[in-house]
Amino acid sequence: MCGICGLVNFGRATQENIERMKERMVHRGPDAGGTWLSEDGVIGLGHRRLSILELSEKGAQPMHSHSGRFVLVYNGEIYNHGEVAERLRQEGRLTALRGTSDSEILLEALEAWGPVQALSRCKGMFAFALYDRTEKVLTLARDRIGEKPLYYGFVNGAFAFASDLGCIAALDDFDRKIDPAVLDPYFTHGYIPAPYTIYQGIYKLLPGSILTLRAPFGPAQLKTNVYWSILDQAKYGAAHPFAGSRQEASEELERLVRASVRDQMISDVPLGAFLSAGIDSPTIVSLMQAQSMKKVRTFTIGMAEKDYNEAEIAGQIAAHLGTDHTDMMITEQDAMNVIPLIPRMFAEPFADSSQIPTYLVSALTKQHVTVSLSGDAGDELFCGYTTYASVERIRNRYVRIPAPLRSLGSSLILNSPLQKKEALRIQARLMQADCPEEIYRRSFDTDPLTHRIAIATGASLRTDALGPDELGNPCRDLMLMDLMMYHPDDILVKVDRTAMAVSLETRIPLLDRDVVEFAMTLPTDYLRDPESGKGKLVLRDILYKYVPR
Repeated sequence: MCGICGLVNFGRATQENIERMKERMVHRGPDAGGTWLSEDGVIGLGHRRLSILELSEKGAQPMHSHSGRFVLVYNGEIYNHGEVAERLRQEGRLTALRGTSDSEILLEALEAWGPVQALSRCKGMFAFALYDRTEKVLTLARDRIGEKPLYYGFVNGAFAFASDLGCIAALDDFDRKIDPAVLDPYFTHGYIPAPYTIYQGIYKLLPGSILTLRAPFGPAQLKTNVYWSILDQAKYGAAHPFAGSRQEASEELERLVRASVRDQMISDVPLGAFLSAGIDSPTIVSLMQAQSMKKVRTFTIGMAEKDYNEAEIAGQIAAHLGTDHTDMMITEQDAMNVIPLIPRMFAEPFADSSQIPTYLVSALTKQHVTVSLSGDAGDELFCGYTTYASVERIRNRYVRIPAPLRSLGSSLILNSPLQKKEALRIQARLMQADCPEEIYRRSFDTDPLTHRIAIATGASLRTDALGPDELGNPCRDLMLMDLMMYHPDDILVKVDRTAMAVSLETRIPLLDRDVVEFAMTLPTDYLRDPESGKGKLVLRDILYKYVPR
């Protein structure tokens, strides 16, 4: 895990500002830093390094390709870099390596095959910038789901990019103008959805996207394209459903997740895992311990409030699996102490309160290891959220009422003293929805006050383009909506920023490309019991092989 940054056409102060950007994100890479300036002074690339693979200088960045034509700054991990290297050798494109870093393999793959083909063969989490010194082309890219961040934009005519939004805000003469269009989605969702940021003219590169900027490096020369789309994969999965039994589905899923866990346990530094009392992280830890010759390090935080304390059950799971377990009880004061750190961590408004315990468990974990695996994405991939069932219940409640009557009833409530009662106001807005997807959207946007606070019409959201019954199944549509926006823009942001604030690399095995694409093909009755509403059935099938039901 690292931090990257760069400037194009910034002028004489390029190196000074690159160094300032690097200093702003030293927490992302406390082990080393490097800077490269093009011969003409037009391009500047910066890197902060958290050493995970190839701890020597042979893994230092910015890194030049063997030919010298390309320069790379890169943040992330390519988990199948050994497989990619072997393919390069078979094609005669790789004869020798300087070291054992995945950075070097990625760089040679990008030169050999070009970004689209190279990334189609790579599995991992990443954000990188590649400069072609011959063609004078800068290429930025981000991983499929959006685990690693990448911000970009033009600042006073110069192009800037960075892993941390605060790096761009630290540039000379950056005006920090707030983008009023993002206020409505922020107050509605509690985060600012990509591609927007809090600042005018500064954007997040969307997951699965490639951006190119050619000389003379102005706005007219900037282009983006998509090399992998969660929407396309979801549509493909719906059209080509898994044909086997639930047991066969669970067995195949276990094979894929086991392989992902194996690949993500490769590290030249100490490694462990977060462990909760749920389904997802115990599944990951079970598969880690099943493939490890020594005890896996696991970490949990607990709270004095019994309803929120997972430490006891997590400890029982750890004892059953035989992990080397560490837990810590946190106090109200521990939580309060995190609050002053939040603005620097996120560099823009972010209102998910679970950022506080996530930071605390990351800080605990960092005291013992440098890399931690987590169970994130289980809910979005395997129908774990209870809200999915709630939406269907609401739809079934109102579906028999003709739309004109629903609209009339909603208007009467919203324009009467009854609207002051929050529960009635929420129900009135949900009554107006014509489909499950619209119910889900409205469930987040229930307070008219947000529209009075926002002083613009608002930003368009990626999920707005999804029509009713996009995938032929309401539950599938709701999971897709979360994977398109909530998961990358809230969950993954929270995990990356809080962990990197303490220089901890986090890895998410359930976001492996093969796991995600397989999950998209699973019938919903393999994911959720329609009677009880219990979700993540195929994940439970795996877990119950290792941990008592």
